[in-house]
Amino acid sequence: MTTIYVPEELVTGGKTYADVNNDIAAPLERFPNKIWWTCFSVAVLFFSIGALLAADMFMRGLGVLGLNQPNGWGIFIVDFVFWVGIGHAGTLISAVLFLFRQKWRTAINRSAEAMTIFAVMTALIFPVIHTGRPWYALFWLLPYPNQRHLWVNFRSPLLWDVFAVGTYFTVSLVFWYVGLIPDLASIRDRAKNKFRRFVYTVLSFGWRGSNKHWSHYEMVSMILAGLSTPLVLSVHSIVSFDFAVAHLPGWHTTIFPPYFVAGAIFSGFAMVVTLSVIAREMFHLQNYITLGHLEKMNKVIMATGLIVGYAYSCEFFIAWYSGSPFEGFTFINRAFGPYWWAYWTMACCNVIIPQIFWWKKARTSIPVMFVVSLFVNIGMWFERFVIVVTSLHRDFLPSSWKYYVPTLHDWGITLGSFGWFFIWFLLFCRFLPAIAMAEIKSVMPHKGGHHG
Repeated sequence: MTTIYVPEELVTGGKTYADVNNDIAAPLERFPNKIWWTCFSVAVLFFSIGALLAADMFMRGLGVLGLNQPNGWGIFIVDFVFWVGIGHAGTLISAVLFLFRQKWRTAINRSAEAMTIFAVMTALIFPVIHTGRPWYALFWLLPYPNQRHLWVNFRSPLLWDVFAVGTYFTVSLVFWYVGLIPDLASIRDRAKNKFRRFVYTVLSFGWRGSNKHWSHYEMVSMILAGLSTPLVLSVHSIVSFDFAVAHLPGWHTTIFPPYFVAGAIFSGFAMVVTLSVIAREMFHLQNYITLGHLEKMNKVIMATGLIVGYAYSCEFFIAWYSGSPFEGFTFINRAFGPYWWAYWTMACCNVIIPQIFWWKKARTSIPVMFVVSLFVNIGMWFERFVIVVTSLHRDFLPSSWKYYVPTLHDWGITLGSFGWFFIWFLLFCRFLPAIAMAEIKSVMPHKGGHHG
């Protein structure tokens, strides 16, 4: 018996090329609806709270935070690692799946790339403000030639972060913008307002869709994808070195680079699902962001969740196998010490809850996947909290043990970072096409490409 392969329908509803342009450009050409304004207002409110508390911290000093001895690293470093991790899925979907010619990426790559840009922008806030006096930090810490004979420590992984995250941001930004150019030209050609036409003309760099333009576009996309792919592995590996090169029990472990990369992809895909579901419902894009796209991302979440769960158990095994009493104490303290609630929140959200995706009904249920994606991001934030706080709060000397309690300023600035991220993402959805129109057309059946 011969089995006939039927390709998956990546665009539903019998759409034509004209329908693609009309549906995806609609949010840019009409006044935003009430849902968008509500979300934007909440994001601005959250950011305003964080900005006011940060300004108060600058005036009063870092004493308003919950930092103590030995907890010199608080929530700010947790937020930094969390947001860098969120940005990983964008590069993975854009670059790696592009190289492997996975066509299902076309509906979600644009918003995932934008998420990468905005997540890294959010992450870069924390290395600046955690100094308490950012205007001094920019003068004394940046590695530029000077006559003071004062240089940053190039052997420190904290400085490696600067170059790794900076390179990652630059390449991701260029990759994202190059992909936007054909769609910006489409928006330009549809513009009825002279000012809008002028703005999109400038942004589209004179794109006319000629064979030469498309040839150059494909070549540059391939080069940037090749450059971006190693960054998926390198960036969060270098961020993990902030911990792994230390001599502190619970940190100095060789599993951290792959463990951090898997966790970053895990949390990044969860955030893509969260944002895709919101954009899908807010702008009526159900025919383009289909359940098939979301189901595939849920499978990635489930797979990387299993890897993260394996890393958790592996850490306990290595702590026992090493024979080091300090290492063994650190991990027992994580699970059953004063911060047991943070550890088990992390384990439940990252390991247990995603197992529901073994069932197809759960993988294809919008409410279920949305709730699970939120739990995964909560769990991944707590993972960074557990790594930082539980390894520090009980040092080698019991006389220096102290419980770390975040203050209103810690929580408020963290809340402000979410507001900052969603402000940019909502503005992106309002003024730029959230789905790659040119790439969507390339995976549509030809018979639906034109009007009859």
